[in-house]
Amino acid sequence: MSELPSSRALPRGFRFASTSCGLKKRGHTGSLDVALIVSDAPASAAAVFTQNLVQAPPVVLSRRHVRESADAMRAVIVNSGNANCSVGPGGMIASRSTADRVAESLGCRENQVVVCSTGVIGVPLPVERILGAVPELTSTLEFSPKAFDGLTRAIMTTDTRPKHATSMYTAAGKTIRIAGCAKGAGMIHPNMATMLAFVVTDAAVAPRVLDRALREVVARTFNSITVDGDSSTNDTLLVLANGASGAKPLTQAKGAEYAKFVAALEQVCKTLALGIVEDGEGATHVVEIEVRGAPSDAAAKQVAQTIALSSLVKTAIAGADPNWGRILAAAGRSGVTFDPDRAEIWLGGIKMYGPPKGKTWSVALPLDEGAAHTRLLEKNIPIVVDLHQGRGKALMWTCDFTAEYVHINASYRT
Repeated sequence: MSELPSSRALPRGFRFASTSCGLKKRGHTGSLDVALIVSDAPASAAAVFTQNLVQAPPVVLSRRHVRESADAMRAVIVNSGNANCSVGPGGMIASRSTADRVAESLGCRENQVVVCSTGVIGVPLPVERILGAVPELTSTLEFSPKAFDGLTRAIMTTDTRPKHATSMYTAAGKTIRIAGCAKGAGMIHPNMATMLAFVVTDAAVAPRVLDRALREVVARTFNSITVDGDSSTNDTLLVLANGASGAKPLTQAKGAEYAKFVAALEQVCKTLALGIVEDGEGATHVVEIEVRGAPSDAAAKQVAQTIALSSLVKTAIAGADPNWGRILAAAGRSGVTFDPDRAEIWLGGIKMYGPPKGKTWSVALPLDEGAAHTRLLEKNIPIVVDLHQGRGKALMWTCDFTAEYVHINASYRT
């Protein structure tokens, strides 16, 4: 994800721009703090937003705009350094004035503009800085890898690196491109997470079909990751499809062409989601949790999520400690009924709990502690739990907890 996408991989009909208007506090990654995405033609739009009861004005406004202009979206303006959340009536005034200014510059309606913010909560947004930056943004819009890179960097807060992904496929002789970027390192949890993600494609997709595809994909990607169990007030995942590829429009959520689009969209979203986990605040390990043999897929997801959220599991991974008992205990408090005497656990590819040969009940298995510790020093750590209670299965991804996570979040605002 470190190399910039080539011009060949970027979806046609989109342009990007970014600049610094002084929103980020000193010490935050990079100086870029406001960016603009523009579709040259009206685009279909689909989005999912935070499920937090506390929702920032940009989320409230953008949800309304996506509903009203799902078949004719033109632009996204996003700032980092300030969440524009819980600041009173001025928050919505700031978001609306931002949409107005961009719409005026592009010659479109206010509700054809999505507004996003990320950063510290409870501090009034100096919106005049953003409004003052709009002329520069609109005059420097470009279709280029460099311009796209600026977007990926302008949305960063505690991220240590930009996150982007691309995918291409062919439909009836036409090349279709999908590109996306995301920000997020902490305050990450299923049902959206502090996360912003923007995906653009030159496929032609009807709004209701785009919405269906996005919801299919998000369940297996962004809603299957967690860093710390906290979901933010500003989370937004937006997909724009402008049809500039010239491919035949997707008007139904079925068939081979729809399946190809969903697969390509999922590839981009999964790469971005795993990039967020890998860049988790203070993280040194990426953990893949596979639960199988559950009574249902939903039950498997519940067990996997409980394990992923366990501070004891996450700190054990940080210390390369093969403490499988913490995994079993987390599964046991998940609320899913299973027989612990039938369960099996693999940690780092090593089976640590299960029935010994000739036995029908599970116990701790012989373990070379040194070899297990060495295996757990690696970057990617798989955890597999088989409950032997059915055919349900689920995958989730998380990271470890280190002292650096506490350091980052103890001083985020000050």
